[in-house]
Amino acid sequence: MGPMRHIHILAASAVLVATACGAPRNADAPATGPDPLFPAQNRPDVRGTHGAVSADHPLAAQAGLAVLREGGTAMDAVVAMAGVLAVVRPHMNGVGGDAFGIFYDGATGQVTALNGSGRSGALAQPSFYRDAGHDAVPETGALSVSVPGAVAAWVDAHQRYGRLPFARLLDPAVGYARDGFPVSTRLASDFEAQSGSLDDAGRAQYLPGGTPPAVGSLLKNPALARTLEGIARSGKAGFYAGPVAERLGAFLEAEGGHVRASDLAAHTSTWVDPLQGDYLDHTFFVLPPNTQGMAQLALFGMARSFAFAGMEHNGADYLHHLIEMKKLAFADRDRWAADPEHADIPLAALLDADYLAARAARIDPAHAATEVAPGIDEPSAAPGSASDGRDDSGDTVYLTAVDQWGNAVSWIQSLYAGFGSGLFEPETGIMLQNRGALYTLEDGHPNQVAPGKRPYHTLTPMLAMKDGALAFTLGTPGGDSQTQSLIQITQNLLLFGMTPQEAIEAPRFRSMEGTGVVVEDRIAPAVRARLQAMGHEVRVIHGWTATFGGAQMIRVEPGSGTLAVGSDPRREAYGLAY
Repeated sequence: MGPMRHIHILAASAVLVATACGAPRNADAPATGPDPLFPAQNRPDVRGTHGAVSADHPLAAQAGLAVLREGGTAMDAVVAMAGVLAVVRPHMNGVGGDAFGIFYDGATGQVTALNGSGRSGALAQPSFYRDAGHDAVPETGALSVSVPGAVAAWVDAHQRYGRLPFARLLDPAVGYARDGFPVSTRLASDFEAQSGSLDDAGRAQYLPGGTPPAVGSLLKNPALARTLEGIARSGKAGFYAGPVAERLGAFLEAEGGHVRASDLAAHTSTWVDPLQGDYLDHTFFVLPPNTQGMAQLALFGMARSFAFAGMEHNGADYLHHLIEMKKLAFADRDRWAADPEHADIPLAALLDADYLAARAARIDPAHAATEVAPGIDEPSAAPGSASDGRDDSGDTVYLTAVDQWGNAVSWIQSLYAGFGSGLFEPETGIMLQNRGALYTLEDGHPNQVAPGKRPYHTLTPMLAMKDGALAFTLGTPGGDSQTQSLIQITQNLLLFGMTPQEAIEAPRFRSMEGTGVVVEDRIAPAVRARLQAMGHEVRVIHGWTATFGGAQMIRVEPGSGTLAVGSDPRREAYGLAY
């Protein structure tokens, strides 16, 4: 990415900060109006003039900002942050997982995308699972492991868009793995809640003595430090060839998986044309299948049929229409999202404006739908067990950066479930993902497992442009909640005039399987009661939880060109700018 105009001046601002687990909003107060007991904005604004970062941990955000101040690009900052997150969020992401990125070139205005997801092994036929006694793909264990793609994605994206030496960018990650980083209250809680699938080696690393490390203690992973040092020296060869690949291949073979060292050696990232769609005078870019980016654009397309700006924000009618749109988009997603190199996906038809208007017209304004079929072809099983609820507590990290030249990166990486497959390889310090759990064994389904095939992915980073220039980056962890959160946040920003921080903090819903809906307790009781009367099975979540993701955004402010960062208090996400 090349140079462009320098980003201009800023006046710093701050707002009253409330405790993250404070009392819920007064039910009678407007969604974004002043309320001394519950301000519209929990955290203060983070704004800058030159560059900005946001990541799912403060140590990662600091590493990214340091890179920007050294003269690194947005991609350099993302590599540094991604490496740190692989250490300090080991249950959510790492070198044993996958990654995706969307890139804005500040000099040319070009938007590109990288699919950094791995594939199944050469042995991965449905019969391989059935011969092992399974009639469905296991959710954890070696049969849920696909080739990790994150490391190749770091290297490939850096080769195209980086500026500083790759090895320098991994220095912070190596240091935190070797010397340790302080365990936070949230990390200890996550380890306790998500450790059920961990093998013995994983429990020894992350639950020594059967309990999480003490809050404030240093958590070290010297084996992972050595692995990261090898990656820093040798790039992809430090992971996909040599001792690391050989050890991982042997480990997975012994555990009954289909991935071998030869599958790691064969891995490649894929540069792809992002999908794009227009909504609210912006052009939105998402990843094509094998991700659920198609569902994001379907939501935007259906939203054009409704006068959301005239509805009460987070009122019953507003939420009802968003929930019902999600059901329609997910029915098509679950039928068709798969690896396009192995399946014919009718993307043009699924994203056609007239088709989406017709889908939106099916929504009953007064009643929740109990069953929703795909609009193209007959109903089919969802891909694997992806839908609704396996990853409420979080398994993914989102990170983003904008640099002094106006280049931007929207990046996401993940293990899928908490602690992924549950398999920790102690010689390399690597926690292996279970993204392969999202294959299906169903004959004829586009997402049926096959050799060298990418699984369906919920990961969907996003980038928006307006009038040919960068408008904002946005993304969130949260599996099925990702697309739902992103449309809510986008409308908060563009329809209801919220700041990025307000837009992210505003209370959210998450539609689950069937008519189930979870809502945050800051959504008014009267609204919840009306949704219940419409047929939604409403469950209230109290406090700030990862059930609704952990969204982050960097916006180029219209007019001034200054940068505003929004980071979600539902996680440990933090933004920084200068």
